[in-house]
Amino acid sequence: MTFRTTLLAAGLAATLAAPLLAPSASAQSVLRVVPHADLRTLDPVAVSVVITRMHGLMIYETLFAWDSSLSPKPQMVDTFSVSDDQLTWRFTLREGQRFHDGKPVTTRDVAASLRRWMARDTVGSRLGDSLASLDIVDERTFTMVLNRPFGLMTYALGSAVGQIPAIMREEDAQTDPGRPVTTTVGSGPFRFVRDQWMAGQRVVYEKNPDYRPRSEPADGLAGGRVVKVDRVEWRNIPDASTVAAALQSGEIDMWEQVATDLVPIVARQRGTVLDRLNPLGTQGMLRPNSLHAPFNDPRARLALAYIVNQADTMTAGFGDERWWKRCGAYFVCGTAYASEAGSEAYARPNIERARSLLADAGYRGERLVFVTTNDIPWIGRMAEVVTAGMRQAGMNVDLQYNDWGTVITRQPKKDPPDQGGYNLFVTGASGATMFHPLTNIGTNMACDGRNWAGWPCDEEAEKLRAAFIDAADEPTRKRIAEQLQARLAQMQPYVILGQADVPYARRSNVEGVLAAPVMVFWNIEKK
Repeated sequence: MTFRTTLLAAGLAATLAAPLLAPSASAQSVLRVVPHADLRTLDPVAVSVVITRMHGLMIYETLFAWDSSLSPKPQMVDTFSVSDDQLTWRFTLREGQRFHDGKPVTTRDVAASLRRWMARDTVGSRLGDSLASLDIVDERTFTMVLNRPFGLMTYALGSAVGQIPAIMREEDAQTDPGRPVTTTVGSGPFRFVRDQWMAGQRVVYEKNPDYRPRSEPADGLAGGRVVKVDRVEWRNIPDASTVAAALQSGEIDMWEQVATDLVPIVARQRGTVLDRLNPLGTQGMLRPNSLHAPFNDPRARLALAYIVNQADTMTAGFGDERWWKRCGAYFVCGTAYASEAGSEAYARPNIERARSLLADAGYRGERLVFVTTNDIPWIGRMAEVVTAGMRQAGMNVDLQYNDWGTVITRQPKKDPPDQGGYNLFVTGASGATMFHPLTNIGTNMACDGRNWAGWPCDEEAEKLRAAFIDAADEPTRKRIAEQLQARLAQMQPYVILGQADVPYARRSNVEGVLAAPVMVFWNIEKK
């Protein structure tokens, strides 16, 4: 046991003597959860932040949903069909679906929601590019007519990554897609309790008594979203040792992301179960801003790949190697589209090669703004290791710490780094997001400036990604995915930092946690 871990253990034992959380609604079945971040934005179509996506899946639904194997299954849709030429899709909604305000869900709500999503999301925009018309047949049936086949239709409509295609009320979805919706009226299995929301402290959801789940068993995000508790509370507790103490004493039921330092301690706690949420884990990412020098030059981005030591970075972020592995595949090791083509040269650091590439790119020691946070500890620690390597290569790095809310609101800013913008940040995305060229937000290199923060541009990569999406069969997709990987390895839209499992913890009386791209709270019960 390290000196730091010994101190943490001592502090944990000391905190167990006093109650840590104020009690609430004891007559109800309440699931108390400490999530990885505070909820700041309520609109899951406006941002791709994981905590907002978790919130969105609580209160909204999508037309389709991914099961545990990431295959799309009908969710709000009852039946659907496609014409022989693959250009006309017809969908009929399930009967009896209602919003939390009692209004029925209609195809007018669906049409407005899909149009808003297609204006915002990477996956949605790809579908929108193929869409000729979206037509309402009646209150429950609508059609989508395409100008070219889009074989990933149901996969896209069930997307659980990026900005999800949440179905909102028509009046909410018709608002400016560039401004987040502040209402929270969905048709999902939980209702958001706004008057008990305390920013920075607590988020509360209650079971929706009017919700009608599907009849199929729950499987990932698909199937019956049967709620087995009356209330879910998210508690924001910044101090990790306090969270561990609350988990051991039973004052909280779940910890969505266990702090790396405390994994050995939590694993030994009686009455606590430590587990992985899904087999694909999380891909660590170093995202350079390609709008501004030096990273507008792909040679400077490639220099970062020669600087990064995945073993050092992942050890700093996730500790014991049982929780992480090296991986040079943009589309995630261990998946159908995994390839490490083109990454062989920088599989191990080469600082001299990095210096040479930086010189070729015209870098002369200018200050580089690297924004990060310690709110999510592994992000801050990985950023520190990357910064050390960059400085070794002669780069002038200004590592700026902010709260996570500030980091994510700064990411979309295209201003120069000395005017409130930035040059780099570290983040992570679920393997379920990154394993597929359609949904991998970081490999979208469209030159229209509408791609994810960082805005890399490469027409050749985009041609390959379009060919993947338009491919008629799976063998062709796999072949194109390998070609795309090789091109991305040259252009470096982001530097892969490795692949990790961020463990979650629960009390042993909590059962029914589903393997899914993000943590969801239906199907969970307290024994």
